[in-house]
Amino acid sequence: MADRRRVRILGWGMGLVAVCVLVASAATDVQAHARDRSEHTDLASARGQLSALHTDLAVTTYTNDVTTSHRNGLQASVASTLDQLVSTERTISGTDGVAYLQDINVETLETCLGGVQDSFDQIAAHDNNQAAHDISGVAGACTTLAGGGGDGLVYPFDFPDPFVLTVGGAYYAYGTNSVAGNIQIIESSDLTHWTTVGDALPQLPAWATPDETWAPAVVQLGGTFVLYYAVRVAGPGGGEECISVATASQPQGPFDDTSTGPLMCQSTLGGSIDPSPLVDVNGTPYLVWKSNSGAGASAIWSEQLDPAGTGFATNTTPTQLLVPDEPWEAGVIEAPDLVVSGGRYFLFYSGNSWMGSDYAVGVATCSGPLGPCAKPLSAPILASDASMEGPGGASAFTDDSGSYWIAFDAWAPGAVGYPNSRSLYLRRLDMSGPTPVVGAAG
Repeated sequence: MADRRRVRILGWGMGLVAVCVLVASAATDVQAHARDRSEHTDLASARGQLSALHTDLAVTTYTNDVTTSHRNGLQASVASTLDQLVSTERTISGTDGVAYLQDINVETLETCLGGVQDSFDQIAAHDNNQAAHDISGVAGACTTLAGGGGDGLVYPFDFPDPFVLTVGGAYYAYGTNSVAGNIQIIESSDLTHWTTVGDALPQLPAWATPDETWAPAVVQLGGTFVLYYAVRVAGPGGGEECISVATASQPQGPFDDTSTGPLMCQSTLGGSIDPSPLVDVNGTPYLVWKSNSGAGASAIWSEQLDPAGTGFATNTTPTQLLVPDEPWEAGVIEAPDLVVSGGRYFLFYSGNSWMGSDYAVGVATCSGPLGPCAKPLSAPILASDASMEGPGGASAFTDDSGSYWIAFDAWAPGAVGYPNSRSLYLRRLDMSGPTPVVGAAG
């Protein structure tokens, strides 16, 4: 987490690849395929589309809206993308590829790839907002091509560190910065179809570094919505990863951060990141977060907030809730989310390296918002499966009926780690037993 460098365009480009890599080779002449099912025509057009896409990715899509400091990483992402596409071309040349071509829904395919191309064009024109809207408009079609959402996939584009807030029959998901801006926000009325709202935090405070915002979480306190997020301190002597806070009168923002410095930044512990709020059963707000490590291992902390949620309560200090002590965590715990359900407190967290397939979600039980907490299980409750790898950044929420869900990000199978992207998944969450159980894919 300490090395996360967000490239706004890069994440979206790689998210598109994760969805379209299996269909890109079939796109150009799919109408001809629908007419005569000619294998030779399909495979020839697939190769032609692959060649054209190589050019788009290498020349147009990725080179127009990045800063000089990001170009080395950008070149690596293009190389990775082309490797995936070449592999796809080999696969689709076999008999399984021919069968796949015959089963493609032409309209769905054209809708998805049309939106992808429109988004590429807007990126090239330096219009990131329109690019975000173009791609979100075809999220449903692209999700269908990516497997139909049976595995929990609901938004097949780059959306790391998700947090979902339910407000008046609508669902708002907030995610780490990408092409849509500092804090991504998408909206849904049914938890299945999601559209881009835009940038929830269009302006950063002067002390914060642009393009270095992640892990947002939002709570409603009275008539105010309070956004917590991680950000890197700018300027000489900066570089620390800290937590800031912003407010808005509506869940979609725009949120306003008027701070002159971080809300929390444990300098001696390597900084503070991954904030998440909890409103206790008596209405008292708390904030949980991760300290990066410093001289020791990472840890998860909690502290009571003031009634407005924009500062900490007087005469309080951070309380340590959890440290990494299970083998599967590999010395790292992060992305905490503290939930109270039926008078019981569950602390969800991620463990291991976020860049690998061993990244997973664990849970601890706590006696209250300030602990103490204990781990009832020696294994994660959500880990890699056949449909996705390295799930993490999880947060729990309830829908309008009161049923629990867990939102998380994950890599596409075989596309784990930078410069690939992480998509948004939702699965049902059973909170009735002694420990939460995440619903299976399918």
